[in-house]
Amino acid sequence: MNRTTLSLFAGTAALAAVTAFAAVDPPSASGAAPKAAARLPVERTSLVCPAPSASDLAETTYTSFTPVTKGAASGGHARLQAAAEQSADGGSGEDGKDGEDGKEKDGGKKGAGKAAGQPVLTPKAPGTPATGETSGGDTPALVGTADGSFAPGWTVQETTEVAAGTGRGLLGVNCAGADTDFWFPGASTAAGRTDYVHLTNPDDSAAVVDIELYGKDGAIKAPLGENLTIGPGASDAILLSTLTEERQADLTVHVSVRGGRVGAAVRALDDKAGGDWLAPAADPAGSLVLPGIPKDATDVRLIAFAPGDDDADLKIRLASPDGLITPAGSETTHVKSGMTTATDLGDVTRGEPGSLVLTPTDQAVPVVAALQVVRGKGDKRETAFIPATAAVGARATSAGNTAKGTTLALTAPEGAATVKVTASAGSEGGTPATRTYTIKAGTTQNVDAPVPAGLKGTYALTVEPASGAPLYASRTLTTPDTPAFTIQTLPTDHGLVSVPQTKEDLSILQK
Repeated sequence: MNRTTLSLFAGTAALAAVTAFAAVDPPSASGAAPKAAARLPVERTSLVCPAPSASDLAETTYTSFTPVTKGAASGGHARLQAAAEQSADGGSGEDGKDGEDGKEKDGGKKGAGKAAGQPVLTPKAPGTPATGETSGGDTPALVGTADGSFAPGWTVQETTEVAAGTGRGLLGVNCAGADTDFWFPGASTAAGRTDYVHLTNPDDSAAVVDIELYGKDGAIKAPLGENLTIGPGASDAILLSTLTEERQADLTVHVSVRGGRVGAAVRALDDKAGGDWLAPAADPAGSLVLPGIPKDATDVRLIAFAPGDDDADLKIRLASPDGLITPAGSETTHVKSGMTTATDLGDVTRGEPGSLVLTPTDQAVPVVAALQVVRGKGDKRETAFIPATAAVGARATSAGNTAKGTTLALTAPEGAATVKVTASAGSEGGTPATRTYTIKAGTTQNVDAPVPAGLKGTYALTVEPASGAPLYASRTLTTPDTPAFTIQTLPTDHGLVSVPQTKEDLSILQK
């Protein structure tokens, strides 16, 4: 047997070994249905946190939490560290101010601080939160990775308190995974608004990004938003008003990635009404849920956009504690194709918690949407945003909660649902606690969420639907004696992934 034949046999044997793991199990000859894909814990998770603020008065806390997950791999670790410095063409300004090209200082040498030399936080074990703090306006964007037992459902909350100035108040955002497509209805280039699109590239190769703007009359010319290069490990904060001369109160921002991937979020700041992070809205869909409008909201504004070729006609309903109701004077909204539509709902909750439910009046047309929510009046107004979100799914996780400043809103617009809510141990001590709730069909409930016994520090909430219809959730954080607040929706924490059943199939070598 010659050497060529031996090499061929060796290669075939190696290929067969790989095939034994890669072939998906087909239906049996008897006609029995194939086995359902197994739901297994993920083994690696990566997150991106945007640079929190340019204000010297900013105080930022990061809270990390991984729920204990049955079947998770043993060992592992989680780390949250500064992204690399901006690429040479980043165009950063100085002292936290805007550069000439409209990019905010984000991730320079001065801003690295503690994060440059060591992780901002390093969790010690799943089931217990870990916290880290930074101050001032030079904190860079952060990139985190978790593997092993720390990966399934790993959640990091970034919360910043700014005492005064543009965008004062409480700003919060869930650090999220990098992706290639993002929608942000609710941004603005109006006088008095300062909105930045934060783009962070966690990878080792450059990403190429387009930023598209859509106003009340359709697409807005913004050539400076095209073909943006975000270098490896770089983070840019791009001022929307530098991309166009048009000043519009309500915009939809579309971030699309031509090559690579980025993390994206919009920091929306108002001169008189505070500010907050605008997280990406759920993917375009015919029906949407925007959960957790505070009961003391003084003004609510719906911003919607139809990205397709057809107009959308939507029925507006509020899921209140007593059921679905139609707001008087705001029964429907017409969203023209390619145009941003804003609908003022005023104090729609009337002193009770609620969630907005959007459904098609006739033909379902995909839309994206978000709510701009204001609490307080006059010079004490504060702003937060609620983007449309996906259902909780198997499990959702919320980190950075406090004993007296946390409100958990649960809504079941399609039917009754039963849900288990678990409070973790505190970051500095405390015993976990669990409660079960039943949410009636078509209602929103601000539940009396469990708090760890003997709580010290902050804690995490894990929401797990047990039965019934799809459940939607959000968490509101407030500060004592002020209207400052921030709202984060709670879609699935992506702790589990479907893995198809497989078996050895050597017949593939004959094809």
